[in-house]
Amino acid sequence: MSDALYTGPIVDAHHHFWDPQANYHPWLAEDANIPFRYGDYSAIKRRYLPPEYFADATPHNVVQTVYVETEWDPRDPIGETRFIEQIAARYGVPNAVVAQAWLDHPDALAVLAEQALFPSVRSVRHKPGGPQSPEQVGEQRTLMSDDHWRRSYAALHELGLRFDLQTPWWNLPEAELLARDFPETTLILNHAGLPSDRSGEGLAGWHGAMARLAEQSNVVVKISGLGLKGKRWSSQDNRWIVREIIAMFGSERAMFASNFPVDSLCGSFDDIYSGFKHIVRDLPHADQERLFYSNAQRIYRCAPSAVASPWQEQLRSQA
Repeated sequence: MSDALYTGPIVDAHHHFWDPQANYHPWLAEDANIPFRYGDYSAIKRRYLPPEYFADATPHNVVQTVYVETEWDPRDPIGETRFIEQIAARYGVPNAVVAQAWLDHPDALAVLAEQALFPSVRSVRHKPGGPQSPEQVGEQRTLMSDDHWRRSYAALHELGLRFDLQTPWWNLPEAELLARDFPETTLILNHAGLPSDRSGEGLAGWHGAMARLAEQSNVVVKISGLGLKGKRWSSQDNRWIVREIIAMFGSERAMFASNFPVDSLCGSFDDIYSGFKHIVRDLPHADQERLFYSNAQRIYRCAPSAVASPWQEQLRSQA
């Protein structure tokens, strides 16, 4: 066992870049105000590209990153991928991309095929909607149960794509069926199943749904998005959840991620990553290395940087 804070390399398995003044993201428009789990999100309606990201990430040794689609204009999903490929060519990050693809759209198969042609695209994401509370389960279903959506999902394996799923824990029984019906496709659960209700009942429901999903060997989970509305991110608030995820999925099927800049609404990059490091400091070093680095690199097949990023070099020199 170890009792030292992890100091090795990090692959941030989930973050975003954007420039809302140059590109259209409906939810980031100046006059937009969608319901959001962290409340007021106006502070993140600003340019956020690698210089801003690495300023936040100091002093942690982030060497590679995974970009996740940002709800860019759904009329132009390929435009977002072109944009982020240009960012990677200039800055050396991201090293893998989760692209936008709305699986219920009539042109979903064509979009998937085009996204798969980009050298950095490894996965796609489409939030499936559905019940907004456990009480609504049974009255509503998510798109994961829609026949057209599932036909699009079935195309992922042949295209060499994974699927990033963001949905609250009460919808995970549908995700369990999806994983079971398409065992060759890796399903990557975003943001730990969104355990925002920290009541005893809420955590029990989350734990039961996560434990059942963990039985599907083709499911992996990102430990991220754990912020609480109106509270600063803390190890005390999140330790039990992090350790239970690792216990359920094992250190081979979980990975840490920042969800920046979104989670800057509830803490600094250092709050979150130092928190992760303290929470797992007693685990064997090999487990820590998998959680912070090699799982994300393996699952997303992160490519070496095409250019030497001065921000990455600065971080390495400080590590």
